[in-house]
Amino acid sequence: MVPTTSAPSRRTVISVLVALGLAAVAMATLGATGVTAKPVSGQALAVLEEVPGPETGPTCAVDKRYVDEQTYGMRPDVVDAWKALLAKAKAQNITLCVNDGKRSRAQQQREFDKAVERFGSVEQAKKWALQPETSMHVKGIAVDIQPLNSAIWVDKNGGALGWCRRYDNEKWHFEYDPAYATNGCPPLLPSATGN
Repeated sequence: MVPTTSAPSRRTVISVLVALGLAAVAMATLGATGVTAKPVSGQALAVLEEVPGPETGPTCAVDKRYVDEQTYGMRPDVVDAWKALLAKAKAQNITLCVNDGKRSRAQQQREFDKAVERFGSVEQAKKWALQPETSMHVKGIAVDIQPLNSAIWVDKNGGALGWCRRYDNEKWHFEYDPAYATNGCPPLLPSATGN
């Protein structure tokens, strides 16, 4: 007689599949709630750079063409600086919407790929989007503010709180650096690539 191995019971197979499914849901839930987005002192910046930002947000209250993303995934000091900027704007009856904020490397690569498709070449795309390794959105210190009237207000008032526009061709793109509050905003670059 040849020994035979018994196949796993149907109940065992179903139990294993359910356990794997629950583990996957738990991992996805932890990522979606921002648990992975909380920077830890001493943790490598590359870890923060992998944290995705929100893909979208609710409609901007003052211009329905844009969204207003949450700021999760950004460094805690940047979030605090953003809240200070929001409070200053609100005190002057200005509404700021984050049309785009924190991005992971993968999200930034998709943005860059869309720009290549839209503008027809990598060189043209670089005038409007950066590759992941150089994007301040990936580093968690940049926001694109809409509507443009609000961005103009930030351009005039944000420097005192460390928020400066960086590119001449992007009136909506602002980056946070606490040194800007004391040293002033640096000169504008013509575009994201400096060209």
